Amino acid sequence: MRRAIEHIAVSHASPAEVRGTVTLAFADRHRRRIRLTDDTGEAFLLDLPHAVRLGDGDRLRLDDGGVIVVIAAPENVLTITCAGPVAASRIAWHIGNRHTPMQVLRDGRLRIIDDHVLREMVIGLGGVVDAEIAPFDPERGAYHGKAAAAESRHGHGHGHGHDHFDDHDHDDHDHSHASGGGHDH
Repeated sequence: MRRAIEHIAVSHASPAEVRGTVTLAFADRHRRRIRLTDDTGEAFLLDLPHAVRLGDGDRLRLDDGGVIVVIAAPENVLTITCAGPVAASRIAWHIGNRHTPMQVLRDGRLRIIDDHVLREMVIGLGGVVDAEIAPFDPERGAYHGKAAAAESRHGHGHGHGHDHFDDHDHDDHDHSHASGGGHDH
């Protein structure tokens, strides 16, 4: 079986030979080790040294040198239009305060996974909400780039090196996410 052994962020992608694509919803793109099927139906093993949040356009280097390109699957999202930069900042702050992954679109709109409670909150804050089916590729977080470096130095980069949402893959670490679980925000 083919093995994907390295994650390459889209910003660092090289012109390696593309051997396929894999389309995944956001909830399925934070992984370390799992059997996946590419978009042509061919299986491969994702076998990374640590859990990684895979973004749209990222590459997975195969053990034979080729790559599989990750594609963000269309899913139910809320696209938020704000009255201006102050309103956008205020709404973004409230979304972030709930540890909700959020995408900032090139045109300044915001995007989150569809959630009726957050929809009502955003409307209450003056945002215009459109329910859509679209790819979701949220911001990676302020500490994203430091995670790999910390892991290579210390063997475990959890000081806080990944995006924080509670549906992430826990096969890499064994600490509790209960109150006082060692996470600084």
